[in-house]
Amino acid sequence: MKSIFSLCLATVLLGIAGTAEAGQTFDSVKSRGQVVCGVHTGLGGFGAPDQKGNWAGLDVDVCRAVAAAMFGDSTKVRYVPLSAQQRLPALQSGEVDLLSRNTTWTLTREASNGLLFAAVDFYDGQGFLVAKKLGVKSARELNGATVCVQTGTTTELNLSDFARANKIDIKPVTIESFEEAASAFISGRCDAMTSDGSQLAAIRANQTPVPDDYVILPERISKEPLATAVRQGDDQWFNLVKWSFQAMIDAEERGVSSANVDAQLKSSDPNIQRLLGVTPGMGKSLGVDEKWAYSIIKQVGNYGESYDRNVGKDSKLKLERGLNDLWNKGGLMYAMPIR
Repeated sequence: MKSIFSLCLATVLLGIAGTAEAGQTFDSVKSRGQVVCGVHTGLGGFGAPDQKGNWAGLDVDVCRAVAAAMFGDSTKVRYVPLSAQQRLPALQSGEVDLLSRNTTWTLTREASNGLLFAAVDFYDGQGFLVAKKLGVKSARELNGATVCVQTGTTTELNLSDFARANKIDIKPVTIESFEEAASAFISGRCDAMTSDGSQLAAIRANQTPVPDDYVILPERISKEPLATAVRQGDDQWFNLVKWSFQAMIDAEERGVSSANVDAQLKSSDPNIQRLLGVTPGMGKSLGVDEKWAYSIIKQVGNYGESYDRNVGKDSKLKLERGLNDLWNKGGLMYAMPIR
C-alpha cells in the first residue's frame, strides 16, 4: 500500500510541476503583445525584407499567422534574422519565441536540443546548382568537383554522405554564411553549390546574373522537411503554433481564402463553421479568440495563397507545388481535423 501511495503522490506532484511550467512562453508573448520570430537573414521566397524593410516569405507567413491567431493582428511580429549557426541557440535561450527559418526537422535537433517541431511548411530535398557551361547533367558526374556548402548545417553532412555512398571525390568548400556561399559559387570559386532545392531556386532566380545560364541538377540526395520549431516545456504555445499552420492547410482544403472568408462565415458546412469560429470552442481550447483562424485566413491567406505568392506561380521562384500540394492532389499537405 505504501508503494502505491508513494507512486500516486509522485504522479500528482509531477502533474503539478508540469502545470506550473506550461504556458510560460504563451503568457510571455501575450503580455508582450508581440511574437518574436527567428527568420532567415535573407532568402527570397522564404524570409527576406523588401525594399521598404517589410519582411515577406513562406516562413514569414507562419510567423504572421501565429500573430493573427494570438492577437487578431498579423503585424504584431518582431523578426530576428538568424544565421544557420545562430538559429538553434537563439530559440533555446529564449531570444526568439519560435523559429521559422528553413530548418530541417531531425531526431537529434528535437530530442537532444530541447525543441519541438510544430509543422512542416515546405517539403524539400538537397540538390546541386551548376552553370550550364560546366556540361554536367547529374550529381554523380561531380567527381573531382569543388562544391560550395554552408557549414554547420545538415547540408554539409548530407554532402559527405552522398560522396561516400557514391564513391565520388567531392571537394567541399565550407563557408559560414549562406550569402557568402552563394556569392562564392556565382563568382566561380566553386564548380557547384549544394543546398535545399528551394534555396538553390532562390539563388538562381534572385542572385545569378542570368538565371537561364544555371541549372539545378535532377537528383535530390536527402529529405529536408523544413519546419517551424519551438522550445519544449510549453504545450499551450506549441499547440497555438501548430494549429495556426493547420488552419492554413484546412482553409485551402475547404476552399476558404482571404478573398471569400467573409462570405464563408455564412456557410452551412459545420467544418467551416468550426474553422471560422461561427461554432465556438476551438479558440477556447487554444486560449485565444474564437476568430483566431478567421484572422489568419483574412490577413495571411490559406496555404495555397501563401505558397503561390512567395515561392509558386506568382513569384520569381515559380516552384511547382509537388510534395507541397494538398494530399488529394498528389502532395503531402494534409490538415488535421479542426473539431
